Amino acid sequence: MKRNPRDIIGRPIITEKTVMMQQNDNRVTFEVAKGANKIEVRQAIEEIFNVKVVSVNMVNVKPRKKRVGKYEGTTKSVRKAIVKLAEGSNIDII
Repeated sequence: MKRNPRDIIGRPIITEKTVMMQQNDNRVTFEVAKGANKIEVRQAIEEIFNVKVVSVNMVNVKPRKKRVGKYEGTTKSVRKAIVKLAEGSNIDII
């Protein structure tokens, strides 16, 4: 059964590094669902944004310990997809 593309793609990740990747390499970074694979991410991006995807790289970011005063906790774990778009394709996030 095919999943809804909006369930696979979470939110764009906007940092200094990802903005530079978007400007220089035409790569866009998204937070994606934990169980999503490269093929599902490619199809979801192409369907939602109407662009051509060249490649998809996946990264699992593990939680890190954080501390505020005497309280300890962890950041959330995230699965990121770095999507390279075809020449001429563009996703305007900002």
